[in-house]
Amino acid sequence: MKIVIYSRPDLTYKISELGKLFDAVVSFGFDYYVNSGFADIIREGLGISIAENRIFQNQNDFPDNAGIFICYGGDGTFLDGVRILDTRTVPVLGINSGRLGFLADIPESHENDIFADIITGKFRTEERMLLEVSGDFGTEVDYPYAFNEFSIQKFGMVMVSVDVYINKELITSYLGDGVILSTPSGSTAYSLSVGGPIVSPNSNCFVLAPISSHNLTMRPLVIPDDSIMEFRVHSRTGNSIVTMDNRDYTIRNGSSFTIKKAEKTVFLAKLENNSFYRTLREKMKWGTDARKFPK
Repeated sequence: MKIVIYSRPDLTYKISELGKLFDAVVSFGFDYYVNSGFADIIREGLGISIAENRIFQNQNDFPDNAGIFICYGGDGTFLDGVRILDTRTVPVLGINSGRLGFLADIPESHENDIFADIITGKFRTEERMLLEVSGDFGTEVDYPYAFNEFSIQKFGMVMVSVDVYINKELITSYLGDGVILSTPSGSTAYSLSVGGPIVSPNSNCFVLAPISSHNLTMRPLVIPDDSIMEFRVHSRTGNSIVTMDNRDYTIRNGSSFTIKKAEKTVFLAKLENNSFYRTLREKMKWGTDARKFPK
């Protein structure tokens, strides 16, 4: 089975865990490919040189018929991996070597169990939506999609005003630190931190959430995912910040953006006994109550 492993070269690795990961890949007999930066880490940390034909420089270098794309790191690494896949429909699996790991939700200490399930096909795929964004970025954007969220934020200390239209109807103007439009997958990311709702990832909706709104009545809004959104930005500083997942762009006053559900999607690989709700309970401590009740 062909697998692709991606990791950021700027991460701090535990060499012992990295060794276990690579030993598991080799012992299960995978036909594997790794990105060039990660190959350097393996060579320096483990003393193992990977053949040149197993190293890819970009998304065009690894085989289209890979069975699974593994992101080793944290959620930022996972989001990078989604962009590298681009139009490929290879399922993505995140192995967490960082802290929380909500997207990269498989603990790195379970290498043998992970690869045993992969090689025997004991995983399912979940289809997730992307946002497609067009507008006044002021520069060329090579990947106009977001897996988690799109946001507009203030630049400096002065509030920003964002007029939001849904299907050409003005909904409201958000005055404050900015506004976030998230997918269901992104509802547990930035949107959650500003008071947005948790949304099951298979829901057909977007979440529109203000960031530090200067209005006591402003609340998050859930809207259908067939909506066409338009954001128009006004700032007295002349600049604002636009983000798509973990990428950011400085934009000028008066910029506008159109956001819709992308035609292409991303497929996540989910191992047995691993679900969205289990991850909520274990990683986010969702529903945890410190009080003790008799059984």
